[in-house]
Amino acid sequence: MLKNDIINLKIDSISSEGSGVGRYENMAVFVPYTAPGDIIEARVLKVMKNYAYAKVKRVISPSECRREQACGAYMKCGGCTLRHIDYAAELEAKSGFVKDTFERIGKLSIPFEPIISSGVIERYRNKAQYPVAEIDGSAVYGFYSQHSHRVIPCGDCLLEPEIFSEICRDVVVYQQKNGLSCYDERTGRGLLRHIYLRRGFHSGEIMVCLVLSRPSDSYDELARNLPLKFPEIKTVLLNINPENTNAILGKREIPLYGRGVIYDEICGVKVALSAKSFYQVNTETAELVYRKAAEYAGLTGSETVLDLYCGTGTVGLSMAKKVNKLIGVEIVPEAIENARLNAKINKIDNCEFFVGDSGTVAAELSLRGVMPDVIIVDPPRKGCDAAALDAICEMAPSRVVMISCNPATAARDLRYLADRGFMPLRACPADMFPRTSHVETVCLLSKLNVKQHIEVELTMDEMD
Repeated sequence: MLKNDIINLKIDSISSEGSGVGRYENMAVFVPYTAPGDIIEARVLKVMKNYAYAKVKRVISPSECRREQACGAYMKCGGCTLRHIDYAAELEAKSGFVKDTFERIGKLSIPFEPIISSGVIERYRNKAQYPVAEIDGSAVYGFYSQHSHRVIPCGDCLLEPEIFSEICRDVVVYQQKNGLSCYDERTGRGLLRHIYLRRGFHSGEIMVCLVLSRPSDSYDELARNLPLKFPEIKTVLLNINPENTNAILGKREIPLYGRGVIYDEICGVKVALSAKSFYQVNTETAELVYRKAAEYAGLTGSETVLDLYCGTGTVGLSMAKKVNKLIGVEIVPEAIENARLNAKINKIDNCEFFVGDSGTVAAELSLRGVMPDVIIVDPPRKGCDAAALDAICEMAPSRVVMISCNPATAARDLRYLADRGFMPLRACPADMFPRTSHVETVCLLSKLNVKQHIEVELTMDEMD
């Protein structure tokens, strides 16, 4: 098999990146935008030692799970890699991602519960960040093309609320009418970089954040007019990012209208959301994930719970009324400010939040004699660092609950903990991001003796 060869291929499965996988001459061939059961004609793009990449030239016989889709940016922005298959097939594929990764990377055999499906598969996102650009003399908003920073115009993303598109259209019309420039990464010139929107799932409150390369009073009129047209908008602010960087948000914010935050609720906890607050983009499914994490934690009201990588505290605070003491740790100062504010808003006084690296702070807490009964970890995609894992082992909690957005790093970290006496008891995938290849997983580990493990498993089986 050589580059540019045309081959016939049957697609058997889907990879964790969302590409279809078939075999040709005993080599795995990865083909984006294909479905299990497809028989295709493909052009080979790249040949490695044990695998190859190709693209569809023609679908000879479509899979039964293949579906038509109606997004104009599909296959251009690279976001919805699974939009072409039905939702049942998507859930099956994602469950397979996690199980395969845990077995292959972690050498783990864990009882899996059925995947938590999303209540809705369209319009579920509560946050969107649209890059803007000037194309053929007009301001446009959209998304970056896959593996590039070329803006693909998208009038209405089907994963986001329709009102987001309406607001974006008004922003670019204002931009054009007032002769305001769009930022150009190549030259470092131009004013408007991104349109960043948030909406509370339960409250309906909307934040409009315009990311500029420098301070400007050019958007004062827009900030006055947008809330008149869209009463859901409770705050409009500027974020200033003068750096030549991939980071969307800069350090400085300038409120133009409202209080600078919006409010929402998750698992009965009222939360204040700033532009920099971490908040799960699919609130409805996040609530199911948090409830699963609480179930795994097995709280009785007497526990001390340590919440590592706690962000704005939403996971821990959703369990705070069921514990004796909650301790949260997060390296982002603004997130801890939000967590403390969220605790105050909800009149939760049995919690304490610390700014710092999760591993470092956890080690310091251990030296101070803090020995939590349950540790919750919700790390970023890169997973837990070694210091955090070592601190968990040092503290020796009876249960560890891991919420992970990356099966590969979760498998690695679970293996590390398993080798140090924490037995993985159960796992549950969750589809937080329908139509994309991303999947969350909730895992339960316990440092118990063999007899206790058997008793726990029997109890869980009875609950099922």
